[in-house]
Amino acid sequence: MESKIVALSTVGIEDGLDLYDFLIGDSETVLLSFKSVRDRLIVTNKKLLVIDIQGILGKKKEYMVIPLSKITAFSCESAGSFDLDAELKIWGSGINQIQFEFIKGTDIRPLAKVLNNAIC
Repeated sequence: MESKIVALSTVGIEDGLDLYDFLIGDSETVLLSFKSVRDRLIVTNKKLLVIDIQGILGKKKEYMVIPLSKITAFSCESAGSFDLDAELKIWGSGINQIQFEFIKGTDIRPLAKVLNNAIC
């Protein structure tokens, strides 16, 4: 599986909680939250949660749960002078590659730190 989520920016951890609170375990803490026009990336102390909102009305949603323990590698690229976005790619057991693009000005270092602590 290879997928790409684009135009993400940081939002408060309470933003959109009603969309995904049923997937947050009792011993989990939401650390970071990113949102694009439709899609979301939620980072907890145990997993990445990708919410892909589909359809014209946005009623159909796909939830992808990626345990941090299954992530085997990641790469990050900061936004440059001509690029408008920063990129983060992850690889893991059972998944090919997932790419996240963040709008310029979004600090992805806290996300990279969570991933680094999880896999190293």
